[in-house]
Amino acid sequence: MRILMFLAVIAALAGCATPAERAAQVQREVDEMIQVYGPACEKLGYKADSDPWRQCILRLSEKDSYQRGYPATTNCFGHRGFMQCTTF
Repeated sequence: MRILMFLAVIAALAGCATPAERAAQVQREVDEMIQVYGPACEKLGYKADSDPWRQCILRLSEKDSYQRGYPATTNCFGHRGFMQCTTF
């Protein structure tokens, strides 16, 4: 029984991501949002790499997620390369 519990704990810990892995995942998600929605926001008249442009990207991403049936809210703050995003 103890061996089974020990193996379960080891398996649970092996699946945990380190803070660096989570940060890399968030950065990949932000980069993907910029690639997908950035050009559309520029066509809408927002200057690239400005705060209104970033808000436009987040709004378009949220709208797309909602239309797919995944209502989520994403809030990001910081600057490129040092971004903190939360989605719920």
